[in-house]
Amino acid sequence: MNQNQNGSKSYLFSIVLVAVLGGLLFGYDTAVISGAEKGLQAFFSNAADFQYTDSWHGFTSASALIGCIIGSALSGFLATRLGRKRSLIIAGLLFFISALGSMDPEFLLFEYGKPTFSLLIMFNIYRVIGGMGVGLASAICPMYIGEVAPSNIRGMLVSWNQFAIIFGQLVVYFVNFFILGEHIQPLVEEMGKGLAAINPAAQWTVTTGWRYMFGSEAVPAGLFALLICFVPETPRYLVSIGQDERALGVLSKINGSSRAQQILQNIKETMTEKTERLMTYGALCIFVGIMLSVFQQAVGINAVLYYAPRIFGDMGMENPMMVTVFMGVINILFTLVAIFTVEKWGRKPLLIYGSLGMALGAFGVAITFGHAGLEMVTALSIMIYSASFMFSWGPITWVLIAEIFPNTIRGAAVAIAVAFQWIFNFIVSSTFVPMFNMHLSEGDDFGHWFTYGLYGVICLIAALFVWRLVPETKGKTLEDMSKLWKSRL
Repeated sequence: MNQNQNGSKSYLFSIVLVAVLGGLLFGYDTAVISGAEKGLQAFFSNAADFQYTDSWHGFTSASALIGCIIGSALSGFLATRLGRKRSLIIAGLLFFISALGSMDPEFLLFEYGKPTFSLLIMFNIYRVIGGMGVGLASAICPMYIGEVAPSNIRGMLVSWNQFAIIFGQLVVYFVNFFILGEHIQPLVEEMGKGLAAINPAAQWTVTTGWRYMFGSEAVPAGLFALLICFVPETPRYLVSIGQDERALGVLSKINGSSRAQQILQNIKETMTEKTERLMTYGALCIFVGIMLSVFQQAVGINAVLYYAPRIFGDMGMENPMMVTVFMGVINILFTLVAIFTVEKWGRKPLLIYGSLGMALGAFGVAITFGHAGLEMVTALSIMIYSASFMFSWGPITWVLIAEIFPNTIRGAAVAIAVAFQWIFNFIVSSTFVPMFNMHLSEGDDFGHWFTYGLYGVICLIAALFVWRLVPETKGKTLEDMSKLWKSRL
């Protein structure tokens, strides 16, 4: 009886936990390349029918991002036409196909173990397929959680999705480490000279190791695709397709029977016009969602996460990978800060404080990088920069994107916002190394201070943007968003 009146928290947390697995796969898929890319480069460098250049390797390492843009762009259409649940099942299948295909791109079509240009194209197709899964999951997982969660804990539950992303990245670092075992990565000068010229201890990495790294994703991907079949569709989507009774059943299990009736009525009141145009609530609504995504990437965080070993190595540290893992642990701890404070402090304060903390860290790197004796100050500045992102723009952007859009335009609006996120992810990731290595004169550090100085300035602009334009959504229901944006027209 108590469960019927108050709802079941265990039921809510169980379905959110399944949805959060999509976030873990998001992190896993984007980070798996970090351990596999050297073995992969050595493998294709031995191709006889084409030259595997640095440009090809850069494209191959980033090809999943193309799929991310496609998947996120399609997410609104799929979420609206097929529903949130079936869209997540599709994402799980894409992850699974990509994992197995990336592990064995020769399957049925090519000679196993023989690198060719055609095989490279096939490998990249499988990586794009995985990226499409990431793009779908990145948009629909927080949308799903936001639509099933009660308003008083919605921010906390959506924040767990960001924790899962960071945790997925950390998991794959350890998985890659254990797969590598006593084997070593090939050296750059060994690549392109044939397998016989490669250090014997590195040959297994070139022929087999990278395959196991990509294939390891099939385990969590298969589990996610299976478990998502057992969670309910979101009440908001069920109402949008006229299945009010099913929606009431889900709401009752989560919120209790009396509260469920009230929530259902609120949902129905905002679903009266099912085909509202994207700009029904004004251009500001869409602009804020897009700019939240743009700033999350433009502050430069992925330049730090993707290239941390390179940065720490350039600082002269003996074991940059160990420092990178330490930073990963700090990232997880500060993501927990967001999870347990977002409902107390609100969304806006966390974003503003995080922006200022990131600016402090970025300017610290810009000023101290490359100066003898200040290496620890530079490392500490990078830690401050990264930690500040993890309790602010990392999780809170996903919270806001999941909740600021009115019900009738949420699918399309989320798709647009998340597509911009992946576009700017690609821009930041592809411009970091050229900017970082810029020189006005031989031997100067212009690129180092310019890059982080630029990120610091963007962080300050982001703080101003949040202060002036982003609404506070703490404690508001998803149905309140319609009234909020109409009041700003």
